[in-house]
This record gives sequence, structure tokens and C-alpha cells, in this order.
Amino acid sequence: MLNSKKHLARSVLLAATLSLPLAACSSAADGGSTGAGTEGGAGSESQMAEALPASCSVDNPVIGVSLPDTTNPYYVSMQAGFVETGTAAGFDIKMAIADDDDAMQLSQIDSFIQQDVCAVALNPVSSGPSAAIVAKLNAAGIPVFTVNVLVSQPDMDKQNAHVVQFVGADQYQGGEVMAQAVLEDFGADAEILAGVVGFPDSVTTNQRDEGFAELLKTNPNAKMGPTVNSKVDPNVSLQVASDMLQGNPNMNVIFADTGPGTVGAIQAVKQLGRTGEVAVYGFCASDIVLDSEVYRGCVAQEPYDYANITIDNIKKYIGGESVEGTILRPLVVFTEGQTVGEGLFG
Repeated sequence: MLNSKKHLARSVLLAATLSLPLAACSSAADGGSTGAGTEGGAGSESQMAEALPASCSVDNPVIGVSLPDTTNPYYVSMQAGFVETGTAAGFDIKMAIADDDDAMQLSQIDSFIQQDVCAVALNPVSSGPSAAIVAKLNAAGIPVFTVNVLVSQPDMDKQNAHVVQFVGADQYQGGEVMAQAVLEDFGADAEILAGVVGFPDSVTTNQRDEGFAELLKTNPNAKMGPTVNSKVDPNVSLQVASDMLQGNPNMNVIFADTGPGTVGAIQAVKQLGRTGEVAVYGFCASDIVLDSEVYRGCVAQEPYDYANITIDNIKKYIGGESVEGTILRPLVVFTEGQTVGEGLFG
């Protein structure tokens, strides 16, 4: 059975760990995997506005916003953030929802170009294919601001593409914090086999997985098992997590790198009768109470806040002010007995 004692000291420690480092910006010279300077086409240095579309000079400039879907509550919150804060800032917000389809997102970006939008806020469906989106917008002279999901830097390099700014969380450290929670919960002498319910098509989620795996492996008794593709869908996550657990009967930890992945992993553990044997850690599943038997810890993001910051920086940029190339926001840590608060998502 899992250790069921409360970890109040750990909760305070993890919150302190996140509060300062995650708010800092990574520079392109860091060489690490956590910042958009190495993977997202924007460094931490200040970006000055290049030649802007003429449409930026009208009274209510049109800002195109491209999101992967609105089935995930995370993106519902982000959509509201863009619409509400963008309208308040004097922008005309045009929203495009890609239904998790890279080709559809590219087509919608073509529509933004035809509409001669002033700027685009892009949350990519996938990190690699979105490089073509950035390149198209660059060719049209439309500034690109990415949010939440990083665009693949190698793919952008091939197309000589760049973004003005990335806004999101320090994903690598989010994974590290969850691995630290696992090690503290299980203890130094416990044998740990951890699987990942992930999303390999995203640089962002891969950074979460890397942070988790690298810190977990500092304990010689801890080993990483397979990674399965959740496709950021709770139903898919349930199926692949169930298959992973059945194929690895000694697995006692699951790290889920998205909120929908966490939902499916929790359901899989319970449906297979592995409650008290397998602990789930990851990026938060909203409105589910964390407990000592299955759902042991999570970190959450604030998508409404990311939208607000992006809108604010678009306004600064088209007004001729410099903006930071990378803005990393702190994550919020939750432990057993807590419920993820309103506006917070994995």
C-alpha cells in the first residue's frame, strides 16, 4: 500500500521551489531544455517591433488567435482570456479553433493572412508542423506570439522562421517537481517503476517528461518504464494507461503530462483495481480531489493569465515598445486532500 501520511512540509517546500525559478526567463545561451530560447524561436532578450502590417494602425486592430480545441477546459479558459482581455485592450479578436488538426490550423492561418490581421497569437496543435505556420506568417509580415506550446526550433531553423515571444510555464521544472514528490512519498529504499501517459508530438510535454525522468533517475531504485500517447484525450488516456498497466504489473507510478492524461490515468488505476498500488502524479486534472491512494500530486497552469500576458505584450509591441522574448510563469503545486482551484489547469 502507498504511504498515506500527509505531506504538509513537502507542499510548502514545493511551492517555494516553484515560486521564484519558474518566473524567470531562460536565455538562448542557457543551452537547457526549459526555455523557448532553445526550442521556441524566441530568446529572453527584448524584442523590438519590426515593420508592422498597415492593419495595426487602425483604431481596433484585428488579432488572430489560433487554439487547438475547446473540448479541453484548459483552452476554454484561454479562449475566454483572449476574448475578454483582448476586447478590453481595444482589439478585434478573431478566434480559430483547429479541432486538434494540424492541417486545419494551417488553413485557418491562411485565412488570417487573407484577412490582413495585425498579429497572431498561436497555441500550436503540434510543435513540428507549426513551424510552417510561423514561416507563413513571417513571409506575410505578421508578428507571431506563441503561447503554452513551443514550436520546434529545429523545424523553424530549416525554414528561417521566428516568433516574437513565447508565454508559458517552465515545463521541465514542472516535471522535476513531480518526480521529487514521488521520491519523497515512496522513500529512498522503495523500488519504483514509473510509466508516462504523455503526448510525444509536443516539445512542451516532452520537456515535462524529460524533467520528470531525469530527476527520478537520481534514485538508483527508480526506473522509467514506457511512454504511451494520450493524444491529450481522457478517453484515449484511459485506454493506453490501462494497456500500459496490464503490460507492466510491477508499475507503481504514472506520470501524466497533461490534464486529460491525468484524468484517464486515474480512471485506469481505479478500473483495474490498482487503488493503493499505483500512484498518479502529473499536470492537474481539474475538479478532482487529490488523495493518498491514487492521485497524489499535480502542478497547474493559468491559461487565462497566459492569454492576458500575450495580449498585453502584443499591444506593447505594436505600440513600439520592446517585449521579452520568453516569459515563463510559475506553476501552482497541489498535494493530497486539495482540489485544483478555479482557472487552474494541467
